[in-house]
Amino acid sequence: MFSDDTFKNIRVYWLAFVAYWGIILFGYDTGIAGGVVSQPYFETSFGLVNADGSINKSKDTEVSSNVVSVLQAGAFFGALGSAPISAWVGRKFTLIGFTIIFSIGAILTTVAGGSRGIAYIYGGRVISGVGIGGISAVAPAYVSECSPKNVRGRITGCFQIMVAIGVMISYFINLGVGLHMANSPKVWRIPFGFQLVPAGIMCLGLLTVKESPRWLASKGYVAEGIANLAYLRREPYDSDEVRREFAEIEAAIREEREARQGLGLKEAFFGKGNFIRFVIAFMIFLLQQWSGQNSVGYYAPQIFTSIGYSGTTNSLLASGIYGIVKVVATTIFVFFFVETLGRKISLFISAIGMGITFFIIGAILKTHPVVAPLPGQAAPPPAPSSKGMAAMLYIYVCFYSMGWGPLPWVYVSDIFPTRTRHYGLAVGSGSQWLWNFVVAKVTPTLETDLGFKLFMMFATINIGGMAVFSLLLPETKGRSLEEMDIIFGSVSAESREAFIERALDHKETTSEQSIERKV
Repeated sequence: MFSDDTFKNIRVYWLAFVAYWGIILFGYDTGIAGGVVSQPYFETSFGLVNADGSINKSKDTEVSSNVVSVLQAGAFFGALGSAPISAWVGRKFTLIGFTIIFSIGAILTTVAGGSRGIAYIYGGRVISGVGIGGISAVAPAYVSECSPKNVRGRITGCFQIMVAIGVMISYFINLGVGLHMANSPKVWRIPFGFQLVPAGIMCLGLLTVKESPRWLASKGYVAEGIANLAYLRREPYDSDEVRREFAEIEAAIREEREARQGLGLKEAFFGKGNFIRFVIAFMIFLLQQWSGQNSVGYYAPQIFTSIGYSGTTNSLLASGIYGIVKVVATTIFVFFFVETLGRKISLFISAIGMGITFFIIGAILKTHPVVAPLPGQAAPPPAPSSKGMAAMLYIYVCFYSMGWGPLPWVYVSDIFPTRTRHYGLAVGSGSQWLWNFVVAKVTPTLETDLGFKLFMMFATINIGGMAVFSLLLPETKGRSLEEMDIIFGSVSAESREAFIERALDHKETTSEQSIERKV
């Protein structure tokens, strides 16, 4: 029933399972806040209700945007600070450190309430954000470095799936406490406290896995690096497979060091064929954050309320279904279509589909405005127009999941060569968290002030900005980094081919000699 190689990579899968608890945590923490701040007991406990029982809209909007957006502010600095830390102490211990930082923030948000006011939630979310930013940057790199070529794509492609699973879990936990514990501090303490569960599993699990062989090789710990590689591959220490792979790792590290030697900022950003790549890295994440998905993801209960799903139960249940649709759509795309359709056409179809669904939602909301129930009135069942808009939101997230959700990180990783990749990914990561923060901060205000025009605005960005941008991008599916250099004009095809031949000859004659001496 099982072949001899069925469980060959079981240790790599275990490492990925442990590290990706942090990615589930990333999704969970970004999805939990919008549901918490929409709970009536939370609004009452933190002074967001007027004396007549109505919601103080301006204060509610301010607190909602702050609670959600300060996480991104912390994550921005956590992501940027993770690179030098992980290079210094290693991937494994960096993840442990950022998980502990995250847990401190989770504890602060959990104990808020009573004499410990909203400042505890703000402070806790910032600290948790630092942890999330570091984890989200280091975990995928750690998994990728430890994975063999034949499963690397499948494992690293699970990143967006894990984010979607985390968001879905957050929606249903908010729904559960809203149904069964609506009139107690548990409406925020259980959702915020639950963060400690995946954080604890990850922290303990990291004690059972090995450090990245590639990081060990980069620091000169050759014997330990070979031992860890042999452990992960379930091969003898001196097997030909392990020796060959470690020789390739050493050769790649040497080539990276040679490539970066003498590299200054001016050459990195303005060298031949480089500047346009940095523009793409910055713009692709700017557009991703303004696609409308983060506004819906962070404030799903409020968005569903705005289209007619009034009442906590209705809005949270609709949000939970949205989370399920996102998980299923992302999984199907990552496993079956990402390599079939290619990057460019996937991004284009995704943008057009998102724009059309948002235009439909905006038109329905304009022609069938939602009438909110008065304070004390029971929430009416959603009208047919509201159900139609909810269906469009579910279709929207399917289009998002087939392009602009998972592909920007893939594309940015594709276009940068070794020499400038660390700068390119830093620009992409910084752009992602910067605009993530901006969108999270302004969405409640836009939702209050614009109404149906909010969806029209996102639709215009989807089609007028993102779809057009997609058509301008070179296709990277099946292209090597060498070919990307040629496409962007950094080198000619002839000089690149000559360099490849020299590199192959050099590796054949030196890398095997190096590994023989060190073993």
